This record gives sequence, structure tokens and C-alpha cells, in this order.
Amino acid sequence: MKKISLVLIALVCIHFATAKDGGGNTVKAALNAVTVYRTGAELTHQAKAQLAGGNNELVIENISNALDPNSIQVNCDGNVTVMGIEFSTDYLKEEVKSPTVRLLEDSVDKISRQLDKTRSSINIVNDLISVLKANKEIKGTQTGLSVAELMKLMEYYKTKSGELQNELAALNQQQVKQDKQLKKLNEQIAEEQNRNTKSAGKLILQLSCAIAGKYDFNISYVTQNAYWTPFYDLRAANIASPLKIVYRAKIFQTTGIDWKQVKLSLSTSTPTQTGNAPLFKTWFLSYINPVNFYNNTLAMENTISGLAGKAAGLNEVVVVGYGSTSAYEDSEKRKEEAQPVYIVNGAEMSAGEFKKIRPGAIKSRQVLKDAAAAAIYGSRASAGAVIITLKDGLDDYITISDKELNVIFDIDLPYDVPTNGKAQTAVLKEYEVPATYQFYAVPKLDKEVFLLAQIADWEKLNLLPGEANIIFEGTYIGKSFIDPSSTQDTLNLTMGRDKRVVVKREKLMNYSSAKFLGANKKQIFTYETTVKNNKKEAINILLKDQYPLSQNKEIEVELVESDGAAVNTETGVLNWKLQLAAGESKKVRISYSVKYPKDKLLNL
Repeated sequence: MKKISLVLIALVCIHFATAKDGGGNTVKAALNAVTVYRTGAELTHQAKAQLAGGNNELVIENISNALDPNSIQVNCDGNVTVMGIEFSTDYLKEEVKSPTVRLLEDSVDKISRQLDKTRSSINIVNDLISVLKANKEIKGTQTGLSVAELMKLMEYYKTKSGELQNELAALNQQQVKQDKQLKKLNEQIAEEQNRNTKSAGKLILQLSCAIAGKYDFNISYVTQNAYWTPFYDLRAANIASPLKIVYRAKIFQTTGIDWKQVKLSLSTSTPTQTGNAPLFKTWFLSYINPVNFYNNTLAMENTISGLAGKAAGLNEVVVVGYGSTSAYEDSEKRKEEAQPVYIVNGAEMSAGEFKKIRPGAIKSRQVLKDAAAAAIYGSRASAGAVIITLKDGLDDYITISDKELNVIFDIDLPYDVPTNGKAQTAVLKEYEVPATYQFYAVPKLDKEVFLLAQIADWEKLNLLPGEANIIFEGTYIGKSFIDPSSTQDTLNLTMGRDKRVVVKREKLMNYSSAKFLGANKKQIFTYETTVKNNKKEAINILLKDQYPLSQNKEIEVELVESDGAAVNTETGVLNWKLQLAAGESKKVRISYSVKYPKDKLLNL
């Protein structure tokens, strides 16, 4: 009896010691907010855990398997002290296959079994054909066959050989179809499995808890397996209407966890940039080994530079915002038998339907007291009225914070972004800005005429470099590129080519000549450009041409004729601003001379 009592006492002591130290505890973190940067993303999770008094080891799962350990931040209230944080990847966790993948794998198994049967049948038919051929050779070497027997043998061989060859052809065709089907299924499985979910990340926290209880944890970290790129839609009804700019974002992520119903923010900054300002170091001159210099230059030219995480050519998937159902709580206490009147966007709504409205969709609310409500809505509002205005349009759901070092787009809609590496499209902002439209032509470089939209005060649009889809007069024209890194007061956006305005540049041989002046040669070049407006309305067009400049004192260049153009003598560029009525055409001319030693060749 004493031995049993001692064992029981020991077990009780171990139980209390374990309760005191907390032991191991595993919880899953819920992802609730994501800030996506131009490179990388910051993920914010929340987790709840029951802790015992004393030391605890807490394992938090559902963490990205690709993160920067230096960026991990864990916050809890004052009763819990975080003594250590360790990040690890659980490669033993079984991958959770989606229903689509399981269905595809079942189809692969079925097709594979059918393909094995087809291959077996092909082998059997080939063996039969081999036996038939061998039998033919044996019979052919035998003697004493009558004519009737020989004819009967030949007829049998013809019939049987034809049957086997037809069967073999059908089986080969069937095998080709099954191979193609199997290849497509495997490719689709590979597409579905491109989710980076084969391993899971987890945090192991060493905690000291002053008082036992249930605690909330906020976890945030930065991962490099996500980024976003901007792109735009440029829409104009005609050259007299304002320009509509639709600001969009393509979001990519392979963090290992799906972003479900998260609050999404997009930032124009990059979190991994160094914070150290550049400093000069001593610059020593030295001789360059031409052989080493050539080899290094050649190696750099033969290196293909790529963007990390770039997903070019990926299919676009539109991100869908989902509403969550939650009750709107009125701040005032009312009697159970008396319900206020709910007025949503000017229309009365029942209390049951009102409770289905997502709080994030409410733009403003106003509560009217009993008398004030009854004065407007009658006796049915004797218990008061709640007047609601819902958010209307994208602008009501997106908040733009223009900070010192970056711009942040906060999207007040819950989003789903799967971890499949495909582009998820989100609309950030829509602008309608006044624009001046001008046609633009550089016939020396391009034989077509471009339409430009000129925008003033463009800095407030927070534009980033990116591709733009051009929709003009309701028709998709093509793509352009927005480059906001300009120091000009006006931003020029290319709206596409207009084939109804024709430009032609040709060299006038009658005015071009070459002369020899002693040891020098002098050449004169004359070009004439014709612009014709085939549109039904008048247009303004900026026409450009160019003449060469010289940095060598032996080469002399003179602009002979500019035909009224504005000349930039530092760049050699000539500008004509022409106005053309409907159906009108105009001509301009440029002529320049080049004098240089006659024993030299120039890039003329």
C-alpha cells in the first residue's frame, strides 16, 4: 500500500509541475490583413491560445513557409513575455489536395489503366503477326503442296494478316489519343499544384505567463513570395472628351497559404531596401587590362537578366470581393416590442434584411429620435429611425494614404487571393481628368501618326510605371506604357496610332548634291514631309525631324533650311506645330549640309 501511495503522490507532483510549466500547445493562426509591396508582402495573423502560469511553449501553425525570420513580430498583452521565437518548416505535413486535384488524379489512374491494356493488346497483335509471318516462311519452304492447298493458304494469310493489321492500326490510334489525354491531365495537375503548399511554416514561441488564461496574439512578418504590378486602362470617347484612367493592380503570391477574406492594402514601397545613405570612398585611378575588360564585358552581355518572381504570360484571374454577414448594432437601447424604421438609400427596409448588410458597406448613418423620426416618416417611426447611406462605387471602398515615402491603397473589401502564382486583378482607382489631345509624328523613325493625350497636374494621380490598355472611341486600340518619371509639367500618354492621318517623308534628289572642295567633300541633304488629314474634323499635329550634329572640328554641319520650324540647336531636333482642316495636306522641308574630309566615311 505504501508503494502505491508513493506512486500516486509522484504522479500528482508530475501533473502539477507540468501544469505549472505549461507544456506544449499548438494553435492555428488566422490571416486577416495583408500589405502587398512592389516586392514582398507583410502578412498579419491573429491567434488565440490557452496558457498556463509559468513557462509555455506555443506552436503557431498556418504561417507562410517562405518568410524573412528577421521581420517576425509577435505581440501579446502585458501578462505574457515572449522569451524566444523560432521559425521552422514542417516538411512532414501532408499536402491537402483540392477536390479538383483528386478528381484529376482519379482520371489519370483510369486513363493509365486503359493505356496499359492498349499497350498489352498491341504487343499481342504484334506477336500474332510475327507468328503468321514465321508460319508463312515455313510453309513456303515445304514441298509437295497442291495448287488448291497453296491457294487456300494464301487466302488464309491474306485474310488473317489484314485483320491483324487493321486491329493494330486501331490500337495505335487509340494509344495516341490516350497519351494525349494523359499528358493534358498531368499538365492540368501540375497547374493546380503550383501553389507552394507542399510544406507548412510554423512559429515556436517560448513564453512566460504571469497569470494563466486565454490570450490573443498578433503575428506579422514579411515574405518575398508576393508582389504587385500596376497597369491601366486609358479610355476616351473622342478627342473632345476627358480622359478616363482606370488604375489597376496585378497581385501575385506563392506564400504557401491562401489569402481568404483578408483586408488588402497595396503599397508602392519596397520593405527590403537598405536604409543606409551612400557615402563616397577614395577613388584611385589605375590602368585597365584590355583583355580582362573585354572578357568581363562579354560575360555581362551574354547574361540574361530576369526579374525575381516575374509571372509573364500568366492568365489573368479576376479577384472577387465577398461580403460577410454580420448584424449592425444600434447604439441606443430600445424596447423589444418597438423597432426603429430602417431607411437605406431612401427606401424602407425590414429589420431582418437590414441585419444582412455588411458593416463595411455602410458609408454613413444617422439616428433620429422618436419625435424627429415620426415627423418625417409618420407613426411607424415612433421608435425612431436609422438612416443609412451605402457605399456607391469603388471610390467609397478605397482609401489612398499619400505618406512621406510611399503611397498606400487600402481596400475596404475582403479579398481572396490563392497561392497559385497567377495574376489576381484588383481595381484601385478611377480618375476622369481633363486632357488635351494632339497628333504626333516622327516620320524619320516611324511612318505612322500617334495620338497623344496631354495631362496637367498629373502628380496627384500617384501613377507608377506600367502597361496601359488603350480604348478609344469604344474600340480597343492596343497597349501603351505610362512612365511617370518625368520632370515636365505635362504628362504625355500615347493613345495609339491613327491611320486616318497620313505622313510621308522623302528625300528630294533635285536638291541633294555632293561637291569636292580641295581635301574636303560637301554633301547637301534635303527632305520633304507631307502630312494629310483624312479625318472629318480639324486636327493639331506636332511634327518632328532631325539633322545631325558634329563633335569633330573636321566635320562641319550647317542647317540650310528649316521651313519655319522651332529648332533645338543642342539636339538637332526641329518641331512644327501644324493645324490641318478636314481633308487638308501640308508640306514642310528640311535641308542641311555636311562638310568633311573626302578620305573619310560618315554615318550619313
